[in-house]
Amino acid sequence: MRTVITKDISPFSDFKNQLLHWANQHREVVFLDSNQYHQKYSSCDTVLAVDAFTSIKTDYENAFQDLYQYQSQTKDWLFGYLSYDLKNDTEDLQSNNFDGLDFPDLFFFQPKKLFLIKGNQVEVQYLRMCDDEIELDFEEILSMASIIYHPSSINIQQRISKENYLSKVSKMLEHIHRGDIYEANFCMEFFAENAEIDPLEIYQKLNAISEPPFAVYFKNNFQYLLSASPERYLRKEGLKVISQPIKGTARRSFDLEQDEQLKSDLAQNEKERSENIMIVDLVRNDLSHTATKGSVQVEELCQIYSFKQVHQMISTIVSEVENTTSPIEILRTTFPMGSMTGAPKISAMQIIEALEETKRGLYSGAVGYFTPNGDFDFNVVIRSILYNAQNQYLSFSVGSAITAQAIPEMEYEECLLKAKAMFEVLQSK
Repeated sequence: MRTVITKDISPFSDFKNQLLHWANQHREVVFLDSNQYHQKYSSCDTVLAVDAFTSIKTDYENAFQDLYQYQSQTKDWLFGYLSYDLKNDTEDLQSNNFDGLDFPDLFFFQPKKLFLIKGNQVEVQYLRMCDDEIELDFEEILSMASIIYHPSSINIQQRISKENYLSKVSKMLEHIHRGDIYEANFCMEFFAENAEIDPLEIYQKLNAISEPPFAVYFKNNFQYLLSASPERYLRKEGLKVISQPIKGTARRSFDLEQDEQLKSDLAQNEKERSENIMIVDLVRNDLSHTATKGSVQVEELCQIYSFKQVHQMISTIVSEVENTTSPIEILRTTFPMGSMTGAPKISAMQIIEALEETKRGLYSGAVGYFTPNGDFDFNVVIRSILYNAQNQYLSFSVGSAITAQAIPEMEYEECLLKAKAMFEVLQSK
């Protein structure tokens, strides 16, 4: 049981940053920020969960079954992540590529302390065991000083050279021309060894220059995710399930006329539209595993949304489920998300594993939460920096969808565009 109180935060102009600064003192932190990017499907502007009362941490074997047991027994708020390599639980697949980060495949925790911000109100939910700390914590939050930014310079290396990247994309195109797949998302890693960073500072810089709707600051002891994700993987509201895959990217311009032209060009780009529509079909198929008959619908097809760094092409697919359907089953039958795999999904994942050189881990997985009544909301872990402070290994990956129309050189340029924000915050002088 939780004690719930609501407070007015309108007098405190820096409350969100103070709250995050306070949260960072804890061992477990999940901070989700929509950056007030008002969407049709949104319940809070910002959510913070800290301090595990219970938790689950496991590798991929029987991971979804273990999560089902944990979620159904706890029936409380749970925060955490699903890594891409949970594909090995749902399909006969393996992940044998290099992994410098060493994160568990799945991690969720039941927070002792929870903050839900909407407008000028914050709803505070503490487990009864610690509800006498609410007022003391609130005073401490308001006393937090603003974070002072420091210049940083990390020696970032590229796991796959440009020449090697072009060769690998050409091999993927051979698979497409043979009919093995229609589309696959091919990713490459940038990394730094012996990296010393202030994760909270880097997250705040990344969030400030991107202002995405699914930003995440995640901490589990010495493991960190600093995410500026623009993409929702899956949300459940009552009996409704919502997926919003992204396929299609264009740069922004400071010149308003040129920016509108770039946006218009993206909307009419046949290659980008075909990529998006392929994934829409895949998501419709995934959702049909748990949907009531005839309930899978495409609400938006190839809509253009503009963010600070890029324009994106986003579709919205929805379905209805029975009230007896487990939320874990909805996730299990749609994971990993189509926008980060390809079509057909299993063949695409096999080819991805063979051509990529890094185990994806949490990258292209999902971070989010379950509510006590079984609703959930998860992002797609892209435009994100992963960091293991114990072994001082830092990593970020970028990718693009390869289809029959793909030109390897242009796909490489798209990857560099997506990596731009991460380079900017890690190499600021």
